[in-house]
Amino acid sequence: MARVCQVTGRKPVVGHKVSFSNKKAKRRFLPNLQTKRFFFTEENRWITLKLTTDAIRTINKNGLGTIVKGLRERGVAI
Repeated sequence: MARVCQVTGRKPVVGHKVSFSNKKAKRRFLPNLQTKRFFFTEENRWITLKLTTDAIRTINKNGLGTIVKGLRERGVAI
């Protein structure tokens, strides 16, 4: 599976590693992905999602039902 958040769509970005002498070398900035299990009470089952920590906070704020509904509208199989 790719390093992409299932909720926010956040993925790696490319930038520079800058040394003390100000030489620049390419590097990748990876999102802070976590594999998290949630109990989805509407369907009485567990759901495993690959999320950034920002998306976990969004689920805590808006509720899992709202997020799952939005994912299914985008065509993500859960």
